[in-house]
Amino acid sequence: MPDHTYESSVIYQPARIHAASIYCSDGRVGEQFDDFLQNGLNLPRYDRVALPGGPACLAGHPQVHLEEKGVVDELDFLVRVHGLERLVLIAHDNCAFYTERLELRDRRLELVQRADLVRAAAYARRVTGLDLVQGFFARRVGERIRFEPVEV
Repeated sequence: MPDHTYESSVIYQPARIHAASIYCSDGRVGEQFDDFLQNGLNLPRYDRVALPGGPACLAGHPQVHLEEKGVVDELDFLVRVHGLERLVLIAHDNCAFYTERLELRDRRLELVQRADLVRAAAYARRVTGLDLVQGFFARRVGERIRFEPVEV
């Protein structure tokens, strides 16, 4: 822990862009998620909802009932207070949430994740009233992460 104060060199921008993303909290892909959302989708300063498994918590898995309630409350807040108009859901390959908590492996893993994006998007639309919900699957390709659109 630093024993001094730190001041960021990044200038504070007060304007909201009315977009949020729900994605996995895996720190190995955090910078890539930021890059994709900020540069690939042109969403600077988007609101972040990061938790293990990301949008999986909105896909109806009984193992994450408590997380589902919390994320729905957060989405409600973001829609009401931040004027949220757009939601981006991102799942990623080799996600430990799926392999450990849901005990899924191999080819079935990605199929479930993609289906979860569809279920999570439908649920998010229903509970928030948002029309613009997008889904993406992030895949590691060598040392890079490729973001593939998923029809949700």
